Amino acid sequence: MRVVLAAVTAHPSPTALPGSNVLQQLVNGAEAWALTIALLGAFIGAALWAVASHTHNHHYAARGRMAALISAASALVVGSAPGLVNFFEHLGTTAR
Repeated sequence: MRVVLAAVTAHPSPTALPGSNVLQQLVNGAEAWALTIALLGAFIGAALWAVASHTHNHHYAARGRMAALISAASALVVGSAPGLVNFFEHLGTTAR
């Protein structure tokens, strides 16, 4: 006995479900908040780095530098996330 299965396909559509526009607004708002927090962290980290370096406090200067760099990396991840998701989704659709 031989069983033949039909091919399964999926076509993502942001308008296919009710409330999708609300979800899109939520994602847009969360991205804006994340970028705002990353910018604030970069400002505070850079200020701490500058003041601590000026006062020869190496421990706090290193902490400020780390805060500024982590905030910059966070902004990079948040900003590139939609593109990365789309890239890997497209890559997944080409797999056979």
